[in-house]
Amino acid sequence: MNSANISDPPHIADGESALALFHPLMGAWFADHVGVPTAAQQQAWPRIADGEHVLITAPTGSGKTLTAFLWAIDRLVTGAWPCGHTSVLYVSPLRALNNDIRRNLLTPLKQLRSVFEQAGEEFPDIGVLTRSGDTPQSDRRRMLRHPPEILITTPESLNLLLSSHGGRSILTGLSTVILDEIHAVVGSKRGVHLITGVDRLVQLSGEFQRIALPATVRPLETVAAFVGGFRMAAIGEAEPDYQPRPVTVLESSADKRYDIQVRFPPAAADPDDRDSVWEPLVDEFRSIIQRNTSTLLFTNSRRLCEKLTLFINSDRQQPTAYAHHGALSREIREAVERKLKAGELSAIVATSSLELGIDVGALDEVVLVQSPTSVSSAIQRIGRAGYQVGETSCGTLFPTHSHDFLEAAVLASAIVSRDIEAVRPVTAPLDVLAQVIISMVGIESWDIDELFNVIRCSHPYRELSRKHFDLVLNMLAGRYAHSRVRELKPRVSIDRVDNNVVARKGALQELYLSGGTIPDRGYFHLRHQDYNARIGELDEEFVW
Repeated sequence: MNSANISDPPHIADGESALALFHPLMGAWFADHVGVPTAAQQQAWPRIADGEHVLITAPTGSGKTLTAFLWAIDRLVTGAWPCGHTSVLYVSPLRALNNDIRRNLLTPLKQLRSVFEQAGEEFPDIGVLTRSGDTPQSDRRRMLRHPPEILITTPESLNLLLSSHGGRSILTGLSTVILDEIHAVVGSKRGVHLITGVDRLVQLSGEFQRIALPATVRPLETVAAFVGGFRMAAIGEAEPDYQPRPVTVLESSADKRYDIQVRFPPAAADPDDRDSVWEPLVDEFRSIIQRNTSTLLFTNSRRLCEKLTLFINSDRQQPTAYAHHGALSREIREAVERKLKAGELSAIVATSSLELGIDVGALDEVVLVQSPTSVSSAIQRIGRAGYQVGETSCGTLFPTHSHDFLEAAVLASAIVSRDIEAVRPVTAPLDVLAQVIISMVGIESWDIDELFNVIRCSHPYRELSRKHFDLVLNMLAGRYAHSRVRELKPRVSIDRVDNNVVARKGALQELYLSGGTIPDRGYFHLRHQDYNARIGELDEEFVW
């Protein structure tokens, strides 16, 4: 693994040399509409152009996403990558971010088309589509008939695509895979589900370039190894030779500035008396919203998000703040994001749904109601204000009980010093392994030894023992179906003579309904009484 620091601020001469890598009209468009390339872009583009796997980490507003996409667009425009099939796969852990990325890509593509047409040069049709749980069935079918050049999806939808013949047909000609906001999943089983899906793409497309865009994460070397995975240098009767893919780490040396305060209204007599806390807090929040043009308030739960929104808007003729969380319908979430970006809303009260890189425009201040669970999460949230390079991110922490005061004080210091906790990827989770096996053998029959070797190419399963692999395989074959756990019915069939394994009928359908690694919970659709419009969802725990 190679490592390099990104120096800031950028120099014009370096920016010109970086833009020289692109088609002249694309370079001219960038200079006119974006300006001088950031340091991250100057350092990354030559590496990306050389075909290296790269991991780019830089402050918010450094143009990391455009850094990854622009070279891919150049390849499509110049014909280096043929159009008519999917060449670029973008994966992020948040559906709302994916919709935002698509909107932000369509604008420069439209501008580039105009630039090329004015110059009398042909500009290809570059399709950009999203595939997630929000995607209507009609759009999914259309996507199979006419695959987009750029496909935007989530870890769960990627694995579903890999679990169907139609979905796999889209993923046979990939040139690059962009993993955005990977810091949000690398320390969980969802990250394992994601990276095993990415590594399985090699069986369909051959080797492709990997570009990872984490935000605040440590250690970078661990994340780079996670992204790169392993190549099998030889397959035979002997143990395969696994060689790690080299990933170049580009880390910004920019000193991000933060203005952090820990506050609590003096009107609240006892911070441990929950009845006395919220009224003075809400008055303080209203005061902050009134003095700012746009304010983003973060909470740690959907329940508190809705509660605060209700309190802030009570006794008001027009709503002052709008809620934003994952249980709301896509239409409502997008409307809230669009209105805040356009300056039509004073405030949003959100959960982690807006913690990642969704573009909501310029924010004056971020308010954290109760301390987040990690320093990296706090940095991500406060970084939503002062989004542009060189700007100061202003944030205020409002603890709500005595222990939270202590956490907030420690958190504020850690944010300023960027003392981020180390991420620890999950190693060889067997429940995810069971899903991966069913997905792979549900499409085609696999030699058991080859299946084991291919799975170990993924970084989380690099040390998977054959014993544990066989135990999971036997469980899926129904060896323990006669025990007290009735759910362990056979999902796969093993041919011991030919050493092959294939899924049984209905196994894939159960996989489609499993939800990946996201906890399976019942949801009740909430609709408007008069118009039957879908407002969102309530989970079963809240309803009961």
